[in-house]
Amino acid sequence: MQDIRNIAIIAHVDHGKTTLVDKMMLAGKLFRDDKAAEVDTFLDNNDLERERGITILSKNVSIRYKDVKINIIDTPGHADFGGEVERVLNLADGCLLLVDAFEGPMPQTRFVLQKAIEMGLKPIVVINKVDKPNCRPEEVQDMVFDLMFSLGASEDQLDFETIFGSAKQGWMSKDYKEPTQDISTLLDTILAEIPAPRRLEGPAQMLITSLDYSSYVGRIAVGRVHRGTFREGQEVALCKRDGSVAKMRIKELNIFEGLGRSRVEAVSSGDICALVGIEGFEIGETVADAATPEALDPIAVDEPTMSMLFTINNSPFYGKEGKFVTSRHIHDRLMKELDKNLALRVEPAESADSWLVYGRGVLHLSVLIETMRREGYELQVGQPQVIIREIDGAKHEPVEQLTVNLPAESASRIIDLVTRRKGEMTMMETKDERTFLEFVIPSRGIIGLNNAVLTASAGEAVMAHRFLEFQPWKGEIDRRNNGSIIALETGTAYAYALNNLQSRGRFFISPQEEVYAGQVIGEHTKEGDLSVNVCKSKKLTNMRASGSDDKVSLAPPVAFSLEDALEYIRIDEYVEVTPGSMRMRKILLDENERKRMAKAAQQ
Repeated sequence: MQDIRNIAIIAHVDHGKTTLVDKMMLAGKLFRDDKAAEVDTFLDNNDLERERGITILSKNVSIRYKDVKINIIDTPGHADFGGEVERVLNLADGCLLLVDAFEGPMPQTRFVLQKAIEMGLKPIVVINKVDKPNCRPEEVQDMVFDLMFSLGASEDQLDFETIFGSAKQGWMSKDYKEPTQDISTLLDTILAEIPAPRRLEGPAQMLITSLDYSSYVGRIAVGRVHRGTFREGQEVALCKRDGSVAKMRIKELNIFEGLGRSRVEAVSSGDICALVGIEGFEIGETVADAATPEALDPIAVDEPTMSMLFTINNSPFYGKEGKFVTSRHIHDRLMKELDKNLALRVEPAESADSWLVYGRGVLHLSVLIETMRREGYELQVGQPQVIIREIDGAKHEPVEQLTVNLPAESASRIIDLVTRRKGEMTMMETKDERTFLEFVIPSRGIIGLNNAVLTASAGEAVMAHRFLEFQPWKGEIDRRNNGSIIALETGTAYAYALNNLQSRGRFFISPQEEVYAGQVIGEHTKEGDLSVNVCKSKKLTNMRASGSDDKVSLAPPVAFSLEDALEYIRIDEYVEVTPGSMRMRKILLDENERKRMAKAAQQ
């Protein structure tokens, strides 16, 4: 039997998880020497992850070190992808808690660590980026201890090993003042501190914690063998969530070896494997011995906190860029996403071609929208709404813990911004001209806050938040006060028309861009919407007059990312998303119809 260690790497976003995994893969000799220089965030291999610089999907690789197989699981660091983390921690026996030597434990560190401690995982603390100026490794170590203590860690968990180093420079040491040549100190500590998985004899059992897909063999169940041994060709039972049991046969058995998978005859308790031939399964169900099918406890995942309306694209420009535009296409794609995205829920909305999609936050849902857009889908999405619950007859809403790290001189502006959105400050600490602020704020207040905070702090603020609990409704929160500038007719926008309207507000479009009636093309300087005609060109005559041909000088249009647009729109607006464009529009495109509806609402 081979010696195995299963370890998850958990940290706040941008603290260096994926870089550390790269160095561990290099130490495990997974690359030829001439390829080693090209290894950079190797596991963040889809376009979205590379563009945003964050891990979205959890992935696992294995390395061999001193005849021990180490299964490494790289987890996302953003709170919106907590569903991924809760799922994959079931595969591990221990965790590397990675903390930035300057920033210390952040809200997401707390969220993931809490899950790991509840599961009884043994932590090793890695204080990364000790090569940064003004870092404070010893202070951060004390902060991690206090955090673990407050989360109710056991004595064994509190007796953790601490390793200092720089994943980017490729060294780890027990003493941050004495850099080493490589990361072998960390790997030796993993072998010494992380327990090998317990070998349980008896009828085979495995909890499905992940899935893979191959166009050749279909869906593949991935999980860790809890008890007994699975063999190729063995008859097994799939214990479903509803209590039913289905008999199946394992066609092929794979284990994770290096960066890929290798086919094996048998897999024993403690190792992570992939089963081919299991059909109709969901994440959280159990594959068990056919003779004695016993189900394991299914994975419990925190509930979603936000919903968004998804609907088909019915704008005048629909079908120009996308391949998949019908309600059937969008419905099938959302159902497919439910298979692997545990924290997502989909419900049909009032009309036949729209759905309510529930998720963990704006980023969680926007990554789904962005992925669909790149696959060729066209759709429209409404304003994000928080989920309201009725508890003891009173209305409750989700609240979050928000931390902001910013220059000391901007602190008062940020405090004013957050408190206007019903945020309550719980901590303020100033160190080296940087201020750390902590708030408890309703999830509604966070929608659209990021841009305002960055503007108020001249781009210097670092903001992070995580879901805390449901609390009584905090009252109305002011959202965007300025109205929208709306296109009056369909056509091409001209610089001549835009120039004459510049005093009315900021525009989101450039000259020569195609627009349609009802499209939101700018932000009005005052409250209330303004409909304008940007398709008006200059009347050409053969009469010349001095001053009439002055060069037009336009302010550059405001560029929105998908998250910015979702946070910006109002309740009566949609974001139209197609493979090549992203536009904001009114739900009712006809101006007269909008006026009628406004009158009816007043009565």
